[in-house]
Amino acid sequence: MMAAALVAGALRRGRACSGARYVAREPLRRLVSTLVVGEHEGGLVKPSSLSALAAAEAIAKENKVSLLLAGSGPTLHKAAEHAASSHPLVNEVLVADSDIFAHPLAEPWAELLRSVQQKGGYSHVIASSTSFGKNLLPRAAALLDVSPVTDVTAISEPRVFVRPIYAGNALCTVRYTGENPCMMSIRSTSFSPATESMPETKAAPITQVDLSFLSEASSSKSSWVNLTSQDTERPDLANARVVVTGGRGLKSAENFKLLEQLAEKLGAAVGATRAAVDAGYVPNELQVGQTGKIVAPELYIAFGVSGAIQHLAGMRDSKVIVAVNKDADAPIFQVADYGIVGDLFEVLGQLLEKIPDEK
Repeated sequence: MMAAALVAGALRRGRACSGARYVAREPLRRLVSTLVVGEHEGGLVKPSSLSALAAAEAIAKENKVSLLLAGSGPTLHKAAEHAASSHPLVNEVLVADSDIFAHPLAEPWAELLRSVQQKGGYSHVIASSTSFGKNLLPRAAALLDVSPVTDVTAISEPRVFVRPIYAGNALCTVRYTGENPCMMSIRSTSFSPATESMPETKAAPITQVDLSFLSEASSSKSSWVNLTSQDTERPDLANARVVVTGGRGLKSAENFKLLEQLAEKLGAAVGATRAAVDAGYVPNELQVGQTGKIVAPELYIAFGVSGAIQHLAGMRDSKVIVAVNKDADAPIFQVADYGIVGDLFEVLGQLLEKIPDEK
């Protein structure tokens, strides 16, 4: 009798524990909520931020997503309207309108992010691995006393992520075990943004953020000086469909102009290796690689690029890679889909002669 009672009690406790485990696991997905840090330009949300929304969808289909935009003036509100209909998961667009956010400084933005997180209690915070995201996320994470997960390329579970290590030569699966929020930066090239446009009737509401927490100390640690960029109509390097890149083999800044001519014919962006940037051939904003920009165009053409591991880390996800180099043993040929062993100036000359100008 006593043994039977013990067995019956154990079975009851087992069923109760089993049910408890099931119930605890299910609400975890239902309670997922994400704050996406948005970047905008010219009244539109940047493609990298749209990729961050795609990453939020990968966390959970039932995700409640708030998109945070900051800045000042009419372009901010135009971008907010674009954000409200940018993705079906966007539940709310938060707008911080102040001259303090006129320029992307990490100090006031980190204070903003902490305030919004404390009020919203989000389970996840996502930013793109742009120069702005890399500048903001560590500071905001320190204010919230959490550790960020950086350069996420895939999301397996709400708290299990894949990220590259060793300059992209290995992929590491990591599990976040800290307190909320789980903060992460994502590689926009790994998450394709939604292409379907939403009807205006389904646009998310736009809410103004209370900025009473801001003080002079929020923006006193750094100040905006100026922005120096190339005056060109070519597509942005990080989002271009075609990228033409030159290495140290081009030998001079004057020869890089041949690459620019080819880019104009192809409607492509121009990139460069770190060696070409360090040699002064082009400005560092054109650098592709581990310490430059990460690109994944449909077509990547490399002229005089040896294929150092740091450069491959920034372009190995390109759909089609074409390499031109006189050294048949150059590492770039190991990742190239098509390779031409020959003098790059001869190949460039033939391409410029035979490819018509873009209409």
